[in-house]
Amino acid sequence: MDADQSNSDSFSSSNLRIIVQKNPSEAQLSELGIKSWPKWGCSPGKYQLKFDAEETCYLLRGKVKVYPKNSTETSVEFGGGDLVIIPKGLSCTWDVSLAVDKHYKFDSSSS
Repeated sequence: MDADQSNSDSFSSSNLRIIVQKNPSEAQLSELGIKSWPKWGCSPGKYQLKFDAEETCYLLRGKVKVYPKNSTETSVEFGGGDLVIIPKGLSCTWDVSLAVDKHYKFDSSSS
């Protein structure tokens, strides 16, 4: 993936980083095959999550503030139109303020 760092925000906790790419191009989304990925959604609320594999997701709609555990960083925000990479091993709380609808894929090689 050829991410343009000028429109990406990174988050670091030891070496666990959430990468948010704002408004990826249609060409990039097509290249990744986003529309063939499974979909997942949730209503507003707080969710405790642990990622056992790296997840790449594209939010169709929603707004999320992620609070990583055991980190000096406070939070990472993303929402509809964002392409997000969540590292394997991250434990966090998702504070969902607008219902989420997303395509997602787990990296099977991150075992």
